[in-house]
Amino acid sequence: MPSLAHFITTHILDQPNGCITFADYMEWALYHPVMGYYATRALDMGKKGDFVTASHLSEDFGQLLALQFVQMWNVLGKPQKFTLLEMGAGQGKVAYDILKFLGQHHDDLYSILDYAIIERSAQFVNLQQQVLRDFSVRWCSWDDFPPDSIVGCCFSNELVDAFPVHRLTIQNGELAELYVTVNRDGWSKLDQPHPVPSSLIHQFKDQIGPLSTPELGSYFSFVGINLPSLMYEDGYVTEVNLAALDWLEKIAVRMNYGYLLTIDYGHLSPQYYHPARCQGTLQCYYHHGHHPDPYRWVGQQDITCHVDFTALQRQGERWGLKTQGFTQQALFLMSLGLGDRLVALTTPNGDGNQSDLSDLNMILQRRDALQALINPMGLGNFKVLIQSKGVADDSLTWFSTDPVTPVRG
Repeated sequence: MPSLAHFITTHILDQPNGCITFADYMEWALYHPVMGYYATRALDMGKKGDFVTASHLSEDFGQLLALQFVQMWNVLGKPQKFTLLEMGAGQGKVAYDILKFLGQHHDDLYSILDYAIIERSAQFVNLQQQVLRDFSVRWCSWDDFPPDSIVGCCFSNELVDAFPVHRLTIQNGELAELYVTVNRDGWSKLDQPHPVPSSLIHQFKDQIGPLSTPELGSYFSFVGINLPSLMYEDGYVTEVNLAALDWLEKIAVRMNYGYLLTIDYGHLSPQYYHPARCQGTLQCYYHHGHHPDPYRWVGQQDITCHVDFTALQRQGERWGLKTQGFTQQALFLMSLGLGDRLVALTTPNGDGNQSDLSDLNMILQRRDALQALINPMGLGNFKVLIQSKGVADDSLTWFSTDPVTPVRG
């Protein structure tokens, strides 16, 4: 079978201009159904894989999310069908922890819960079905949800950062796009004996061209950024995630009333597109190492970009969603009781303390995991955005955009 790099090269050479958008390249590199990253490395995540998500560290993450969903259900008046739609469920760990916790502690919600998953990777679906075989879960596509059909909460954790992006640059004071073309010199070296590993040979390279769609030109006005301008020097590189806008539109159209909860790493537009961030946010992950080169290990490494949360908020407003709150993951989880759990681990006979975790090593491991979830240099600095439709403003009374609002724990 030809490699993914050969597959992409064939498509590039078929184009009249001999190049494709970076969004198309990233789409194939991550989501090709046979050779893409999420097809070949679906099992290689967590501590032994390329990166660790919050769900790999502790079951507490899913349990705390479950508490949030209980509050949302109560605010919505305890509807008799409450849909939890998880988009991009990965290995199914978050879903498992949520469903197990609700079944043990909130049977009133669990008994009427409609848990649905939208997942692009067939390999992930197979894994999720094994992990969640003891629970009532359905796997869906967007076509399974008519307009105004969802009452409940749609949520994702580290999903939007993996949407394919367009890469832009400033050339002669104007916006231009960075396309992907074949590095013919590097490609020829692959067929010859050489001491350099193939992963280090650039089979693809950037090519500057005009914008592939007018949406890229209007994007910066949409998010309130004056780009291009004299503040941005030639050679400035950044990204635009048009796929995230389409994704949010799909959710808003299908939601009757309820919430959208998005957890990811990213910035508001003024920070994302600051002139000093002159090489953008694109990062690649391979065996827990990260680097900015998307043309290495094609199909074998994760490719991500930070999320522009201003774009999500404004796109939500355009389609009838209100921003309930935007904060750091550390504050979000602390307000749901993570601090109480940390205290309980050091308090004899406290809730969830040594009586449940008699082994000291287990206690220390769980404490370390909880602290990792709120570490400001890591997962704790992830952002949490909650948007709503058909719900009163500030309905989640504990949640606030004011960073000094006291939280439990």
